[in-house]
Amino acid sequence: MSEVVFSVDSKNVSGMIQQIVQMINKGLFVGPVEVVLRRKARSVSQNNKLWPMLTDIKKQVNWYGDNLDTSDWKVMFMASLSKQRAVPGIDGGFVGLSGRSSRLSKEEFSQLIEVIYAFGSERNVAWSEPSLQTYSKYKEAA
Repeated sequence: MSEVVFSVDSKNVSGMIQQIVQMINKGLFVGPVEVVLRRKARSVSQNNKLWPMLTDIKKQVNWYGDNLDTSDWKVMFMASLSKQRAVPGIDGGFVGLSGRSSRLSKEEFSQLIEVIYAFGSERNVAWSEPSLQTYSKYKEAA
């Protein structure tokens, strides 16, 4: 059985419970199933907001003589958000231990976006049109 995700809120909980129980029973014919309850994670639109911002930072900010790519910047901002720890690496150097953005809640992802905007503003980043549109939509949704 592949993963099945149900989105349940106070408006549809009574109807969804029966569907969930049916899926559990169906899955039990094949073997044990795992049921996980969690808050809804970040949305696709939140994720889409991230990349134009990271691209603007990449193009305009030199980090201690290094031009980081967007993935590096994402790691940097995640480290800032989660107050990362650094530990010695297996082969030398240091490794930063921080969370993954895919596991952020909507609220935490909003905080990540705010961290990026604050950082960019401190460094006079000229936000591109996609980033500005993103920020407008983000502010309306908040």
